[in-house]
Amino acid sequence: MSVTPPVLHPTTPPPIWRHFLRGSLGTGVAVVARAAGALVINKLFATYAPAGGLTLLAQFQNLMALLTALPNDGVHVGVVKYLAPLRPGSPRYRLWLGAAAVLNAAALVAGGLVLAVRGLPGWNGFSIAALLVGIAMLTGQALLGAALLAAGRLRAYIGLSVLVAGLGTGAVAGALWQGWPLNSVLLAYLLAQGLTLLPALGLAARAGLLRHLRLAAPVSRAALRGLGQFLLMAVSTLLFGKAVDFVLRGYLLQTYGPARTDLWQAVAKLSDNYTMVFAAVMSSVFYPRLAALAGQPLAARAYLRGVLGLLAPVLALGLGLIFACRNWLLPLLFAPQLLGAREFLAPQLLGDWAKLLSWVFIFQLTARARTGPYIAVQAASAAVFAALLAVLLPRFGLEGAVLAHAGRYGLLLLACGAYYFGMKNER
Repeated sequence: MSVTPPVLHPTTPPPIWRHFLRGSLGTGVAVVARAAGALVINKLFATYAPAGGLTLLAQFQNLMALLTALPNDGVHVGVVKYLAPLRPGSPRYRLWLGAAAVLNAAALVAGGLVLAVRGLPGWNGFSIAALLVGIAMLTGQALLGAALLAAGRLRAYIGLSVLVAGLGTGAVAGALWQGWPLNSVLLAYLLAQGLTLLPALGLAARAGLLRHLRLAAPVSRAALRGLGQFLLMAVSTLLFGKAVDFVLRGYLLQTYGPARTDLWQAVAKLSDNYTMVFAAVMSSVFYPRLAALAGQPLAARAYLRGVLGLLAPVLALGLGLIFACRNWLLPLLFAPQLLGAREFLAPQLLGDWAKLLSWVFIFQLTARARTGPYIAVQAASAAVFAALLAVLLPRFGLEGAVLAHAGRYGLLLLACGAYYFGMKNER
């Protein structure tokens, strides 16, 4: 007697929004820890540091970002892409990880040479050396974190993120309580985070990511070229993003003074906090999925549209809530004397809504390693921003900075949307 097998109907894949939300919740602990640490540090500086302390913190964090931009925004993005399908300890795995270490070392040496030539106002040679040591340790920890993420060791990655936030916040609180000079407080903040290199090494070794690694191993030219594409994209981010912010902040400090610039900086810091949360979720949930779909253009477009449809109203609601709560939120997160920052909040929030949505489109260029278009977008965006600043700052004063921010990303979102939805065929 023959038995006819039952007909198996294919299960309907879960909605895109459900996959995105499930992944986003999975990274919630790390995101909350980093956001909470940033908020506490901002509050400590706004309350206990002298006038201009909040802007000095932002300038130092911007300097840290400049020195780590090539590894974090370039090499480590490529590491996640190329290590994910490989077995830890395999020959190809070691080649990619070795190439990443070499590129990171080259980037750190280049940053050190620039600092040695230009120096830092108010910093002596010993302080600059300590700064470079901290940056090197933090970069090593970030590389190991990227390897853990590529290997699917999400718990270990989350643990490192929590530890970085906790040690940095604790160091700032202790140094300010002891009455240290601001430069020493900032160094303590960096070095405390850099100490997480030690537990990162332990977690990576426990996960088997460091097996068979040798310091004298040959460097793969193919791996260098592959990661070099992401390094070029990071160079454009460095030149047209972080460097522009660094120069702008210095100009505002010189033109409007520390106390007035702190008002603008409070709004920018508030923006940095939720932008950090958004970037963490997108980098750990959206980008890996989009990279996996790089060979399936139709599925990638459907995924992008689904995430965009979810984010547009959610971001609008969240940013609108921040604006509605501005009168008590700004004194709570910073200090009562920074309540005047509310005059800059509306254009900042509008610009951030456009910026975060435009990132959804730009992530597609990163996932497909489209180096040329990525650099072109970054350069055009920076040029538009510089032109808007030149027009708006003389006319509107400090408010011109946030108006230029809103105009820059509003135009970028329009351009990305027009190009993406205007394409009839995906190559």
